[in-house]
Amino acid sequence: MAGSIVWRVAGLVLAMALLAPPCRVTAITCSDVYGDLLPCVQYIQSGGAVAPQCCSGLRTLVAAARTGDDRRTACTCLKTAAASFSGDVSRASKLPGKCGVSIPYKLSPSTDCSK
Repeated sequence: MAGSIVWRVAGLVLAMALLAPPCRVTAITCSDVYGDLLPCVQYIQSGGAVAPQCCSGLRTLVAAARTGDDRRTACTCLKTAAASFSGDVSRASKLPGKCGVSIPYKLSPSTDCSK
């Protein structure tokens, strides 16, 4: 009889695990940020037209950075990249407007990512 109760409890736990909503286990990484925005490098370095792939990558990044932690991570990654970048990083601040994308902070090396 005790064995029967154990199997019922185990079955209940298994059913609950299968029916539970999926958890988000991965957070955004700098590799994600850099991969999404790689098509923007040409514009930041040389100006000219913004590639459609750049705007698509920016939209992908904004959609992926749903939580405050994700947005802080993305911000920090962008600041780190800007510090070692040889192009005109001020062009980066123009990307959201050129792509018609709204982001919750200004793309600038002076942005405080903790907020």
